[in-house]
Amino acid sequence: MTRSSIIAAAFAAAVGYAAVAPAMANDVNIEQYGWRNSAGGAQHGYRNRIHFHQDGRFNTAIGQQYGHRNLSVIGQQGVNNHGATYQYGNRNAAGIGQFGSNHTAILTQDGNGNIAAGVQVGHGCNADISQGGSVNVAAFVQDCP
Repeated sequence: MTRSSIIAAAFAAAVGYAAVAPAMANDVNIEQYGWRNSAGGAQHGYRNRIHFHQDGRFNTAIGQQYGHRNLSVIGQQGVNNHGATYQYGNRNAAGIGQFGSNHTAILTQDGNGNIAAGVQVGHGCNADISQGGSVNVAAFVQDCP
């Protein structure tokens, strides 16, 4: 099985994760291993979910959700990676997986039912996705030297 397939399978499993919570509750789950990682964000609305997993050093994850039933997942392994998701609307899903160092990924969704996801491997990749409107799908995979 190729490394890309393994990464894609792990990412799909993370996005499919569902937490048990009260019907109107928002959910935040942060796991950090390593040194000087940071994570934060904001949720306004109900049934929003944010899940961060960071393993390494100097990684940053940000999730902001304004609306209902949005999902944001960021997984980072390595050094000095930055991932951010900004969701305005309802039922949007955003996911970032970064492996290596010095990556930046920013996903912005303004609308309803949008999906954006991507994986970056190597060193120094940059991705910026912006979705306006409804029911848009965007995906990216980058392998930078």
